[in-house]
Amino acid sequence: MYVGIDVGTSVVKAAAFDATGRQLAVESRPVGLTLRDGVVEQDMEEVYGEVVAVLGALTSAVTEPVELAGLTGQGDGVWLVDDEGRPVRPAASWMDGRAHELVDRWLADGTFETVFRRTGSAMFPGCPGPLLAWLDGREPEALDAATAALYCKDMVFQWLTGAAATTDVSDASMPFLDPRTRTYDDRVVELLGLTHRRGLLAPVSDPVATAEARGEGLPSGTRIANGPYDLPACALGAGVTSPGDGLLIVGTCLASLVATTELDLSGEPAGLYISTDRPGHWLRAMPAMVGTAALDWVLSTTGVRHEEVDGLLAGTPPGAHGVRVLPYFAPSGERAPFVEPRLRAELTGISLESTRGDLVRATCEGIGYAARHCLEAAGLTGSLAVCGGGTRSSAWTRLLADVLGRPLRVVEGEVGARGAVLAAAERYGVGLDAVAWTKPTAVVEPDPERAAFYTRGYAEHLDRLSQARDRARQ
Repeated sequence: MYVGIDVGTSVVKAAAFDATGRQLAVESRPVGLTLRDGVVEQDMEEVYGEVVAVLGALTSAVTEPVELAGLTGQGDGVWLVDDEGRPVRPAASWMDGRAHELVDRWLADGTFETVFRRTGSAMFPGCPGPLLAWLDGREPEALDAATAALYCKDMVFQWLTGAAATTDVSDASMPFLDPRTRTYDDRVVELLGLTHRRGLLAPVSDPVATAEARGEGLPSGTRIANGPYDLPACALGAGVTSPGDGLLIVGTCLASLVATTELDLSGEPAGLYISTDRPGHWLRAMPAMVGTAALDWVLSTTGVRHEEVDGLLAGTPPGAHGVRVLPYFAPSGERAPFVEPRLRAELTGISLESTRGDLVRATCEGIGYAARHCLEAAGLTGSLAVCGGGTRSSAWTRLLADVLGRPLRVVEGEVGARGAVLAAAERYGVGLDAVAWTKPTAVVEPDPERAAFYTRGYAEHLDRLSQARDRARQ
């Protein structure tokens, strides 16, 4: 069997596949997030412990030999380790907002735009540049004690294998990597005031690093590859590799990705270019901060259970009786397809007559509008695949097809883990049929009448968003 490991923000998963790409089993465990006053952190020991636990459960449930394993996981954030690979402080998550004042300052003085023009990376508070600069000013002792500032899956790979600390080109894409040379841009390091911390940036492994498991979770000697992080891994797992084709990941983060062979560093600085394992091929990424997390907040606040969502969506008409939601719920604001650290969610059109169904539908519509905005900015011209936890709601998937006004290739199962296996197979020269592995489970067509309604609604959404961004800057 082939094993894909996906170390997510709130859930760690491991999936087993056979040689044809059929998913045999999945094991998952939740992991904690500490949130306080914009600070979002994770315990590295807990995260790794859950990785070992899900792998142990998976290999016990499916007793076939493990041919190879691929690793993916959440990107961005800062996971500081010492020379023995142990944590020197809790990991700062990509959702962390403590460095927003630095991003504000860099937006004002031109540093933000300069970095984007050099690397194609639009910084946000939870990416390594601002977080390292914040730690350098507020917790220099932590950086003094560290020998590497890793990403989540780099830490897991190091602990599973004992290999030296490295990161792949996809993770390194934000914000220090020059996408043309696929090496760190030392001028960007200097612009962020981090030249004296340059040694913390782990060497870029290009192609991805490989090693053998030490026997924790996976059998000793299992071949494993430290593959691309979760966004590009999902693109691989969904078969999005041809220029113009796109992927929408409806997960905790609402991520829009479009494959491209063109590097355009003009226009409004936003999102990033993710370098892939093929030089000259990138993913133009617009990873909005909040996807299913926005709906989860509304469900929790209104007391609606997840299993009720489809019924509420079916019973509430398009437009949600005038209720509108700008779904920018993240404490660090928004990062795609624009950067606005102080932007917050807005709910309007609510009255005593508004129902829970109105709030749920308006939130789903708002997330759909945000996705359309991101996909347009990313340059979508071809087919569109969709995956993620949000696709488990068939009613929401149909709503997304209507809001986006295009067919959706629905790819179910553990798409990131699937992509991690495909990346590992490519690295090890194992011949797997990528077309069979990435075949969609369904294609959802938009309803023409509802699509026309939502085209008008999208224009209104952009209007409201423009006004909200103006207020955020005041």
